[in-house]
Amino acid sequence: MASKKKVMLVFGTRPEAIKMAPVYHAIKTCPDEFELTLCVTAQHRQMLDQVLRVFDMVPDIDLDLMKEGQDLFDVTASVLLAMREVLRENRPDVLLVHGDTATTFASSLAAFYAGIKVGHVEAGLRTNNLQEPFPEEFNRQVTSKLSSWHFAPTDYSRENLLKEGIDTSSVFVTGNTVIDALFWALKKTEVDSEMKSLIHQNFASILPFSFEDTRFILITGHRRENFGDGFLNICEALRGLAKEYPKVQFVYPVHLNPHVQDPVTRILSGFNNVHLIAPLDYAPFLILLKHCFLVLTDSGGIQEEAPSLGKPVLVMRDVTERPEAVEAGTVKLVGANKHKIIESVSMLLDDERKYSEMSNSHNPYGDGKASIRILDVLRKC
Repeated sequence: MASKKKVMLVFGTRPEAIKMAPVYHAIKTCPDEFELTLCVTAQHRQMLDQVLRVFDMVPDIDLDLMKEGQDLFDVTASVLLAMREVLRENRPDVLLVHGDTATTFASSLAAFYAGIKVGHVEAGLRTNNLQEPFPEEFNRQVTSKLSSWHFAPTDYSRENLLKEGIDTSSVFVTGNTVIDALFWALKKTEVDSEMKSLIHQNFASILPFSFEDTRFILITGHRRENFGDGFLNICEALRGLAKEYPKVQFVYPVHLNPHVQDPVTRILSGFNNVHLIAPLDYAPFLILLKHCFLVLTDSGGIQEEAPSLGKPVLVMRDVTERPEAVEAGTVKLVGANKHKIIESVSMLLDDERKYSEMSNSHNPYGDGKASIRILDVLRKC
């Protein structure tokens, strides 16, 4: 009987956990073929733990590396050194990483040093500007150089990799696992009546309106390149919109980073139709995403999730590594530009035809079966 293939998944942040959860569960369905180990760095402790609970994932190894005040130097060095020991003790055949975080970069580098092959989930995203987003663009480019298998979410991502000289036989277009996760989590909230009830009770306590039958805009923002003037411009735009559209509600789960908290609280507090709430767990956030009118964000994954639910997305960045949705018409770049944000939001609020064009555009990120395609590749590699 052939020996089982040893596969290790490693991630450290909430977005990674969401997108790797479907891969984790796909591999778990094949215990006769794979010996699976889940390692978390806990680069983001609290937000990571929320997702582990939602997706019923229990780490085999928890490095618990988050420390107050840590910077990129601290995180990268800590992950690299910790993964050295993990890989020495476990010797997986394949290390699966995701996306573009410090955990992804440092774990891939550790695997390279240890002579262990890397599979990169969500490979091939590019802006080709190392400063936007920083440091994510650097992390994903270097991870591609260190990987043996590249699981590209779209044909566009595949072409990016081929242009960089990656061997075509090592690139697989799978769709994006975030769509798998989205469908899984929404189904869970529908069938789990207790969870659904708790979510609704929580929203009733923090939102003074019914999210199911009120027009509201959902906002997220946390990118480093927007710290400083960028967030000031974003907040000024939101303040202008809140004044111009007093009947529209604005819901902003505010990131815990002080660079975000300070300007948001200072500029946007005191408006009856602006609701600054604590960061949400994944499932409640998806419920708001499902019912919102449109999304204002500088995040990455939401650019993929929202179009699956027919929600227009205005991205408060100058460039995006996800141009497929821009080309498809579901996403529009507005930058951290006060006038562009106000103009674009106003257009979608006032022009029903423009709104319909964006909300009904084709979602380019897949059919929710990306994890099964990744599993098929792992069987053969």
